[in-house]
Amino acid sequence: MDFHLYATFLLIALTIVGFALERWPLEGVSLAALTALLLLFGLVPYTPEGADTALSMSALLAGFADPALATVLALLVVGQGLFATDAVDALARGVGKFGGPGAWRPLVMVLIVSAVISAFLNNTPVVVIFIPILVVLAAQRSLRPSRVFIPLSYITILGGMTTLIGSSTNLIAAGVAEDYGYSLGFFDITGMGVMLAVSGAIYVLFALPRLLPDRESAAGPKVRSGAQFIGEITLGNQHPFVGMSSKGGMFPGLGDLTLRLLERREEPFLPPFDDMELEPGDTLVVTGTRRAFSKALARGKATQEVPEETEDADAPAPGPGYHLAEAIVAPGSRYSGRTIQLSGLSVRLGVSVLGLQRKSRMARTALSEIRLEPGDTLLIGGPIDNIRAMRGNHDLLLLEHSTEALPQSRKAPIAGLIFLAIVLASAFSVLPIVVAAIAGVAAMLATRCLSLYQAARAFDRQIYLLVGTTLALATAMQVTGGAALIANGAVDLLEGAALPVSLSVFFLVVAVMTNILSNNATAVLFTPIAIGMANGFGVSPEAFIAAVIFGANASFATPIGYQTNLLVMGPGHYRFSDFIKAGTPLVVIIWLTFSLLAPWYYGL
Repeated sequence: MDFHLYATFLLIALTIVGFALERWPLEGVSLAALTALLLLFGLVPYTPEGADTALSMSALLAGFADPALATVLALLVVGQGLFATDAVDALARGVGKFGGPGAWRPLVMVLIVSAVISAFLNNTPVVVIFIPILVVLAAQRSLRPSRVFIPLSYITILGGMTTLIGSSTNLIAAGVAEDYGYSLGFFDITGMGVMLAVSGAIYVLFALPRLLPDRESAAGPKVRSGAQFIGEITLGNQHPFVGMSSKGGMFPGLGDLTLRLLERREEPFLPPFDDMELEPGDTLVVTGTRRAFSKALARGKATQEVPEETEDADAPAPGPGYHLAEAIVAPGSRYSGRTIQLSGLSVRLGVSVLGLQRKSRMARTALSEIRLEPGDTLLIGGPIDNIRAMRGNHDLLLLEHSTEALPQSRKAPIAGLIFLAIVLASAFSVLPIVVAAIAGVAAMLATRCLSLYQAARAFDRQIYLLVGTTLALATAMQVTGGAALIANGAVDLLEGAALPVSLSVFFLVVAVMTNILSNNATAVLFTPIAIGMANGFGVSPEAFIAAVIFGANASFATPIGYQTNLLVMGPGHYRFSDFIKAGTPLVVIIWLTFSLLAPWYYGL
């Protein structure tokens, strides 16, 4: 009996050390730990006391089908749908303008708002709401995402401490307490919770961002180059630019694109363009950044390369499988010296040339008339499979890191409505959040806000293996009696200690356990113990139940401690050790604050 117990403890300790050292990939450590655990209970079966059958492999592997894990993975895919459609771009820009010119002011404002909302709404959907907004704000303010996402998770956990419905942990602990004859009201934990939240928020807002790593996001390096590409747009009869009038010698309606040359019936017009109106058949030679071309193409305002025999050059905006990438014309390339129109490049490779970038000065001429030179950078667009097929091409050197899906901006309202439906359905308990999240993924795919390729990329295998493995370890610890041993050992250790000391140490034990077990399992395990300890001291159990609620919410030191930590792990590209370094001081702050204020607040 003891063999399985201590072997499980050893496996848990080695796994945590493996995660923290970061010498091996997180997936590798997770898989090794899972394999060792399955071999342990497969080769030497363990039958729990009072059970008829041994602990099964299906029970150990049940964590991989855990609803919380399915929810996190589904919400990551839904979040990718919001990014792919730029659904929160306008909202984030509005928040940025309202927050002022400073880099941190709008971010701090978002964090404070998220904390307040978390008091009255489960903090998981709150984090889902603000992740895409913070992504855009961080990009606008040139801040690494790794500096903002852990603070978002932590501050929503702190906000969730302040009311009974702020997190599922509070409700579960209250439900167990009610089974033992003690009821908690909606605001019974608010006073102590606000004090803890304020003390933790000071650390999260002002100290934590300085401790977090300066690391790129998980999606890889983004192309933020301000270099200008030259391209051309031919206006068909229904093109949205038709009828646009010039103002001040320019066409402000072109947005971020700058008109350098207008060809009308083979007659060129150079700026300034005074008292002109764009007509069908006009060819616009424009310059702009990659982002400018991407936005215009997503809205159907920039044509892809169109065959000469096509009379109407109005091309619809490409679908979610359409990607943009950059490729360099190699020395000795077969395309060198040829125009894009006569090179056959598009037919041979199945991609469209949207723009060209050259370090030397280019004459004001149509893109179709420019002869390619070695070193030219082409902005190309096409299906992801066609772009991938360019790998190894010796004529055009594909810059693979530049490959990026074209934002489906026209689908932004649909993606926004899907996301809003998920949040409302889970917030008002119309559907379980796991059902709403998975249905949201299906809706994103069905409405083509997201391609299967993009959805697959959003699936985070690190989180999948990490959560599944740690839940298997937690199951083994509970079944073998390890969790009960720790809890009972803490009670025995506190025998004869002063009441404030016992309350403080009890809180610390709960806070440590919640970062190893799940927070909900910790609440279920320790609430009966808390009531028993209070009865032993002859005092009201309110303070000890509060210690369970706040301690179980102090799940800051590991990504597996709380669902919101897992949600931000991927977007922030965090490692296991990042949570240990960032969250351990916060656990200590919450513990010390509770230890100092709880005896006074509860009159002990």
